[in-house]
Order: sequence, then C-alpha cells, then structure tokens
Amino acid sequence: MLTVTGNPVLIVVDIQGGSTSALPTPGIPVMSGRAERAPRVRDLIAHCREADIPVVFIQEVHKRDLVDIGRELDGAEGSHCLEGDESTELASWLEPRPEEFVIRKRRYSAFFGTELEIVLKAYKAETVMLVGGLTDICIHYTAADAHQHDYTVRVLTDCVAGSSERAHDAALEAIGYLQRDALVTAGDVHEWLDEREAAGV
Repeated sequence: MLTVTGNPVLIVVDIQGGSTSALPTPGIPVMSGRAERAPRVRDLIAHCREADIPVVFIQEVHKRDLVDIGRELDGAEGSHCLEGDESTELASWLEPRPEEFVIRKRRYSAFFGTELEIVLKAYKAETVMLVGGLTDICIHYTAADAHQHDYTVRVLTDCVAGSSERAHDAALEAIGYLQRDALVTAGDVHEWLDEREAAGV
C-alpha cells in the first residue's frame, strides 16, 4: 500500500541511450530486464502527467576529456555518459515535454551540484518517487540524499535496475533501512493515482 506525504514528484534517473536505449550503457554493467522495465516506466510517466504529478528527468553527462568525472573511474565503471555520444542522450521514448525539467548531473546523486533542490522546492514537493538506474549507484545515492533533505522517498522496485541482481537487492535493502515504507511497485503507484483521481484530488 503506497502512502505519500504532501506533493509528490516523479524523478526519472539516468534512463539514457538515445535511440539505442534497449542496449546496455557503454562502460556500465546492468542487470537484465530493460525491455520489460521500459513500458512500465513509460506508462507511469503518462499516468503521472494525466494526474498533474510533475515529472523530472535526470541525465548524467561528462565532458569528453573527463575533466569532470572525478573519482567515478576508480570503481568498476569505465568511461561513460560522454557529451555528444548518442548513448548519453535520454532514451528516445521518454520524450520530456517543454515544461518539464531535464537536469544534468556530473556525480551519482541527482542532488549533488545540480538544481534539483530548487526544482523540488518550486513544486513544493514532499515525496520523491524514483525510477531508473542504477539501483546500487545513482538511485541509492539520490534516495539517501533525498532522505537527508527530509523528503519521503519511494523507490519503484520494478522500475529500477542495478549493476547486478545481487547489487540491486542489496541497494533496495539499504534504502528500505532508511525509510521503512520506501519500497513500492509501479502497480502501487497506479493504484494510488486511480484512488486519488476517484477522490477528485
């Protein structure tokens, strides 16, 4: 059962790849199931838009000379999300609207060094709903920062993917430790949106 505090915002984290978005992002291992997750995310975005829930898109981007990549190459990831590469563009099926924010980031957390906090304040948001990837990296860091900024966090477990199934499960466990009701599904959100509409909210 989904519970939401105040105004929610859907945050779509790093669903990239341009027109080749069915393929893994170069330099980053990703667990299987992307083809099944994409329609869930697309339907969720459409339902949120219909319900006047703001949708914010996050895109990781780095300069081609890697001057801004920091310590990201110290771990398992190779060079990734380079400016100008087709694979760095948002997945072509996302199609952000002109009035929706697309926020570029250069670190794992969508809060770090970006205008996300300004955007959430503009929407008077109290709850953030996270979809995208990677569960164990950008979703986890964004969820932790949202928690520390006192937002209610909801991670849609069937709309996120980790670098592996093991890492995905461990990250969800860690997020659930921060907020006991953080883990939900796309079905939970659709049900909540339907109930909200029926109530005339």
